[in-house]
Amino acid sequence: MKLIIQIPCHNEEQTLPQVLQDIPLEIPGIDTIETQIIDDGSSDGTVATARAHGVTHIISYIGHKGLATAFKHGLNHALEQGADILVNTDGDNQYRSSDIPRLVEPIVSHQADIVIGDRGVTLNTHFSGLKRFLQWFGSRVTAGLAGAAIPDAVSGFRAYNRTAMREINVVSEFSYVLDTTVQASKKRLSIHHVPIQTNAATRPSRLFKSMLEHIKRSGADLIRIYSLYEPFKVFLCLALLFILIGTYPLVRFVYFYLAEGGSGHIQSLIFGAICYVIGFQFLGMGILGEHMRINRKLIEDILLRQKEDRETQ
Repeated sequence: MKLIIQIPCHNEEQTLPQVLQDIPLEIPGIDTIETQIIDDGSSDGTVATARAHGVTHIISYIGHKGLATAFKHGLNHALEQGADILVNTDGDNQYRSSDIPRLVEPIVSHQADIVIGDRGVTLNTHFSGLKRFLQWFGSRVTAGLAGAAIPDAVSGFRAYNRTAMREINVVSEFSYVLDTTVQASKKRLSIHHVPIQTNAATRPSRLFKSMLEHIKRSGADLIRIYSLYEPFKVFLCLALLFILIGTYPLVRFVYFYLAEGGSGHIQSLIFGAICYVIGFQFLGMGILGEHMRINRKLIEDILLRQKEDRETQ
């Protein structure tokens, strides 16, 4: 069984050596362990450091593409290299590489398709009080939308088996963790979690400039991803909301029309009618979105067969 440990990097020259040094040389059930660096437009000595430490695969970009793009290209490259398991960790040494055996064990024992490292966010002393709350809240929202019991759904320390690697198609341009969590659940992949430890922060996050930006982009990502996989539910809720809002003024108009002989309150009729029109438009969008979801699933099935065909060539 072949394991590839992937580390997306953007200017991680200082912290990358520690990440690589702590990677276990042997893991029960694993025959081959390889490392893979996704150099996301680094301007420092990240690539030279990776070569000096014997990294097996180095993928470099011209320009900074972002974490989601780095993960997507790394996942596809790992498949092409025949990986049975892909572990994704961070180049800033937030996660402890010594926890990798614990992360892959449920996959090695055929209990899970994906394993997520649980950082214990509510009690993690390496996080500020605000970050603990936001990480907890983000995990609850993500797990709720995914319909899976995952205590740390926004953790980036994850292991994927070959089935998950084939079926996941990253579409987010911000962070792959929200995308892959919701997507894996909707595709009925088995998701497990194991407790892990973290190291103290070595630098501020490069994924976002402020916590407000993180909340805005994560929230927008979740809505977009969930509507991609459950379009009818999303638009049906919006349709019912506007129909409900429009019902009261329409009933009010009818009541006064009958009670006062048909005079006045025309504004209630107009407002209610507008709400109903918007509601039925949302309903139509939901039906159209459901047809697009089915078409997308057929396209994903074709992509899956293409990936399988490339692996056998």
